[in-house]
Amino acid sequence: MSPTILIIIISSLTTGTIITMTSHHWLLAWMGLELNTLAIIPTISTKHHPRSTEAAMKYFLTQAAASAMILFSSTTNAWTTGTWDITQITNTPSNIILTIALMMKLGLVPLHFWLPEVLQGSTLLTAMIIATWQKLAPMALIYMTINNLSPTILLLMALMSAMVGGWSGMNQTQTRKIMAYSSIAHLGWMMAVASMATNIMTMALLAYLTMTSTMFYSLILLKSKTIQDTTTAWTTSPMLTTITMFILLSLGGLPPLTGFLPKWLILEELISQNLIPLTTFMVLSSLLSLFFYLRLTYSTTLTLSPNNTKTTHKWRFKPIMNTLPLIFLTSISLFFMPILPTITT
Repeated sequence: MSPTILIIIISSLTTGTIITMTSHHWLLAWMGLELNTLAIIPTISTKHHPRSTEAAMKYFLTQAAASAMILFSSTTNAWTTGTWDITQITNTPSNIILTIALMMKLGLVPLHFWLPEVLQGSTLLTAMIIATWQKLAPMALIYMTINNLSPTILLLMALMSAMVGGWSGMNQTQTRKIMAYSSIAHLGWMMAVASMATNIMTMALLAYLTMTSTMFYSLILLKSKTIQDTTTAWTTSPMLTTITMFILLSLGGLPPLTGFLPKWLILEELISQNLIPLTTFMVLSSLLSLFFYLRLTYSTTLTLSPNNTKTTHKWRFKPIMNTLPLIFLTSISLFFMPILPTITT
């Protein structure tokens, strides 16, 4: 991809998200979402391969359908109330349609089928953009309209997403699909608390973005596309392999790592709202997710692949990418929770 096209795509992605996050008019928000979608599609299909083309088409159809539903919801609301203000969506059918459309944008269950397939058909870098940056605009709309969204639908989809994200992730061998189901499960946790405490939802989103970016960056540096690839990762960089192990444990939500903090606060909020059955199932679903994180951790750090050579390193080293962003992201992903009391006091 030429530098000019790359600059145009990156600026379009950035501009689209910023337009959606700062707009108060539904048409401007819709324009930002469309700009985001149109910018990422060429990035998905850069590899001239049928799987990439299929992933780009699936992403386009899903996002276009969700954007059309958002436009239909806002138009219906404007018809009945006379306002295009994002925060004034008070018509009940419009609320339900908007909730479903935003869940489709994010990829929550039962509207999640596109996400693993699109990530699998993309490169690791594109998958990282889809799993992190592309979540910001829909989450901003959820933040602005949360008082009007249907809490019943949100809680139901949150529970299903946490369960399906755990169950389906156990069955995968491709790291991109594992990260896709991990994304679905994490988004489920965010939606569970969205209608009760938006500050906890925002904190969980920031933790998710940091940990997922770090994990994808590690996979890019190690060139690990399957679980089998992770068994030889230690020959590329033993230090990076160790970092990957800690990031996976943080994604699983083990204390005292950063990933435990959002789950802890979300469970505390759910219990304070007396949603004990929901809390129980959410905790059980996190065990399912933890299983496939631990499986990936085990294959990365505790196993050796069948090896006939005497050397412990790959026969040719390739120039490794800049590791400064990885060091910064790793420090936040691992040590934010232990230093939090120091920051808040």
